[in-house]
Amino acid sequence: MGRTADLSAASILIVDDDAQLCGLVARFLGAEGLSVQSVLSSAEGVDRALSGQFDLIILDVMLPGIDGFEVLRRIRARSNIPILMLTARGDDQDRILGLEIGADDYLAKPFNARELAARVRAILRRARSASASVRVEGTPPVLVGDLELNAGARTVHRGVQTINLTTVEFDLLEKLMRAAGRVVGRDELTRDVLGREFSPFDRSIDTHVWNLRRKVGPYADGTERIKGIRGVGYLYAVSRSGERG
Repeated sequence: MGRTADLSAASILIVDDDAQLCGLVARFLGAEGLSVQSVLSSAEGVDRALSGQFDLIILDVMLPGIDGFEVLRRIRARSNIPILMLTARGDDQDRILGLEIGADDYLAKPFNARELAARVRAILRRARSASASVRVEGTPPVLVGDLELNAGARTVHRGVQTINLTTVEFDLLEKLMRAAGRVVGRDELTRDVLGREFSPFDRSIDTHVWNLRRKVGPYADGTERIKGIRGVGYLYAVSRSGERG
């Protein structure tokens, strides 16, 4: 989770070996009211990211030595701090890999500075919302079949097994489970979960759904919990052997 819930006081760390880019991003986000620091090396990036001083990490993929994916793995092994990946190309494979490892979002270079600021603020709002929901007590869990989601504790259980999800995956699962039996459009999921308007060229919500499917698995009878409805969105299916909670 982020260090602070106040977006105007949020602290950002940029990990990128391009000093000029770091300076430009720092100046732009600084003008937006955010506090920004930068480091140029992978090793220092990991150390600083785990220091507890920052609310969000902007991480470049193409780093010398240890690349951004390995930096992401090392951070995710010890922290759920929000991470926005920067990719040098609009390469689907890079973006999918980053999201699979645990990035909250990605942006391809070259990028529009206002788009970067919008993505950063959307991620920070999600982190703030997640942090606030943990403090809410007495919220009844959402039950669909053998899957139980506790919004207050931010936990998910399949029977006695705990399922570990990223912030985005948890919010996505909650949205789908609360609408179990109803198709939720990709535009609605993108807006409510990722905090931005849907674009037909943006496949990030589909990658998050794919990762979520892999983690929650099918029902005991082999039925898929989350079904894709071509051209529309996704449906959390109610198994014939289980009822909606």
